[in-house]
Amino acid sequence: MKYPIENPLAEMQYGIQQRIDGWGNRSVQSCHVSTPESLNQLRAILKSGEQDNYIARGLGRSYGDPSLNEGQGVILQTSRNLLLGLDERRGMLHCQAGVTLAEIIHHLLPRGWFLPTTPGTRFVTVGGAVAADVHGKNHHRHGSLGNAVEDFRLLTASGEIMSCSREQNSELFWATIGGMGLTGIILDVHFRLRAVETAYCHVSYRRTANLEDTLDLFQQSDRDFEYSVAWIDCLARGSRLGRSIVMLANDATVDELPWDLRPAALELPRRRTLSLPFHLPRFALNRLAVQAFNSFYYWRHSNSERLIDFNTFFYPLDGIRHWNRIYGRRGFVQYQALFPSTTSRQGLVEMLEKIAHSRRASFLAVLKSSGPANDGHLSYLYPGHTLALDFPYQGEVTERLFQQLDQILLKHGGRLYLAKDSMTSAETFAQMYPRLDEFRQIKKQVDPGNLFTSSQARRLRMTDETSPSDLATESQA
Repeated sequence: MKYPIENPLAEMQYGIQQRIDGWGNRSVQSCHVSTPESLNQLRAILKSGEQDNYIARGLGRSYGDPSLNEGQGVILQTSRNLLLGLDERRGMLHCQAGVTLAEIIHHLLPRGWFLPTTPGTRFVTVGGAVAADVHGKNHHRHGSLGNAVEDFRLLTASGEIMSCSREQNSELFWATIGGMGLTGIILDVHFRLRAVETAYCHVSYRRTANLEDTLDLFQQSDRDFEYSVAWIDCLARGSRLGRSIVMLANDATVDELPWDLRPAALELPRRRTLSLPFHLPRFALNRLAVQAFNSFYYWRHSNSERLIDFNTFFYPLDGIRHWNRIYGRRGFVQYQALFPSTTSRQGLVEMLEKIAHSRRASFLAVLKSSGPANDGHLSYLYPGHTLALDFPYQGEVTERLFQQLDQILLKHGGRLYLAKDSMTSAETFAQMYPRLDEFRQIKKQVDPGNLFTSSQARRLRMTDETSPSDLATESQA
């Protein structure tokens, strides 16, 4: 395999102290940021000893502190963003870790290829997507991104480059997928794309009366639809608790397009990009405003069928630059909970009731169904339902609410998503991820000096040698 010639003398920003944050605008931290453009530069940074430890970072779209490393090193991957090859017979893309999902779509959708799964933003690097094992609206059918990854090269703490796949270094492969960048730095990845005929999908909108109706609709329709997702009114109460707008979709074929769209079937229509130039004042998202918005949104979407382009369907918020400023200068936090299918109905009811009674406002609330887990030690999803909610950060009030939500989640055997987490405790995390000890052992083997760590890893003791059972005992003491 040939790799691009890299210039070790190319200029780079080296260890510049910067204040950076997560997408939630709440976890601002001072870090020493480097932007290597070549493998030689990357190795030089790690060997320099300038910082005790490092974490790789892409576009910073994780909500809290996974790509932050307070007082220590952060390595930006965005300069290493080459598309290295495409095997069109197999649909296999080879690219550097700094390539973004947006770049893949821009270059390869016109050739009939789309992502195997995608999160709610295309402004994510491939390395970050693998490290978080991202998922999308089709997890119930095809699982998370890790299912599509064939192999990758990983730069380890010793300076060795290890090729990882299901057959070669398989334990390290599965520890890295979903491992939040703690096993090393992903250099390049082979993963499967999905062939599509058009840049559109047929979307069926269904309005449900309550949570029971919503979950029943998921159960009835998930076998027939590639994508399923629901906007859920988390402030509705009583008989309307969990009322939703469910969106069920399949990829559109050329023959299903109107005649005027067929000549450019694989072209995304241009849409105007708006920008939020400043942080909104705190009162803009008070309970009454969100309640009014939720009622308007619910009644505006009646049962209907529509043809929607991929950008509009998969990335509605990407059309608003800096949309995270909606929540004001104190920022926001997201809570993404997964309940197993055996307890999801009762667990979701308890969580939605707690949120409704708390009078905390969240107008971005998304419910999805999920399918089988993969072998990732810290991968997030297994069969059940996941609920994601955004909350303006209001200090202790928000922290108390999240602690209460954590207890509901633990009661029903659920877990939080590491890419969205910013406030849970090490004890809670250990109870949610039963394979944490396995991950720690692999991490210790490949990185005994803990060269790769992050603010999140320290907060959650992800590399701590204390066992999950010991942590649980500590929390009960």
